[in-house]
Amino acid sequence: MFEFHQDKRKYFEINIANVEKYILPFIEEKIAINPGMRVLEIGCGEGGVLKAFLDRGMVGVGVELDEVRLKDARNWLATEIEEGKVKFISKNIYDTDVVKDLGGRFDIIVLKDVIEHIYDQPKLMAYMQSFLNEKGVIFFGFPPWQMPLGGHQQILKNKWLSKLPYYHLLPMPIYKKILKMAKENVQEMVEIKETGISIEQFEKITKETGYEVINKKHYLINPIYQYKFGWKPKEQFRLVKNMKWVRNFFTTCVYYLITKK
Repeated sequence: MFEFHQDKRKYFEINIANVEKYILPFIEEKIAINPGMRVLEIGCGEGGVLKAFLDRGMVGVGVELDEVRLKDARNWLATEIEEGKVKFISKNIYDTDVVKDLGGRFDIIVLKDVIEHIYDQPKLMAYMQSFLNEKGVIFFGFPPWQMPLGGHQQILKNKWLSKLPYYHLLPMPIYKKILKMAKENVQEMVEIKETGISIEQFEKITKETGYEVINKKHYLINPIYQYKFGWKPKEQFRLVKNMKWVRNFFTTCVYYLITKK
């Protein structure tokens, strides 16, 4: 596995820096971020992404199914919790009550590297409308499924498979066989393969569930790679960006900001 997947604290710090330098400015191109605004992160993990919003004076709620990851979040954000700036909930988002559990609607909802792990993505997109304030927005950051490491193979233990591009696009029986031979977690990787999402699928779901896109950026080199590998971020070339389907294979990350129509 890559070093940053072994060191949770390092990954926590990487996420803070990435949000401060790239995600917050992306959101602020369309809306002002002011102290006291409410932010919800779905799939918040250890809380690094959410921390950057709290540092701007926002009040946050993090929802995460994996209680183990929230132990670190509650430890590393203990001061913010004590001051009432954030709370964490270990629960399925569909089982949460926006008032009782979450404290009301939100100005910003964040899904960073999450939508590509969700089954029935249209259901979630439609459901989130009830969580938004009238002029609220939702931020998405995700890797298109067809990109070189779109199968999240970087989380694998096998040195070679963790860095091998595109083999996640092989037919399922072949893909499973490769994972079994390497003694990897087949179920986890198959679930990722089943829920992977393309740029076209995302834009189609956005439109069909009653949203409009107000900002978007496609990256040839994902901004977070600056912290992981020392690679300078680079937006996708305009020509490639406009080539539907083809662009998925060469775009490592996309940012979208959407709001209710």
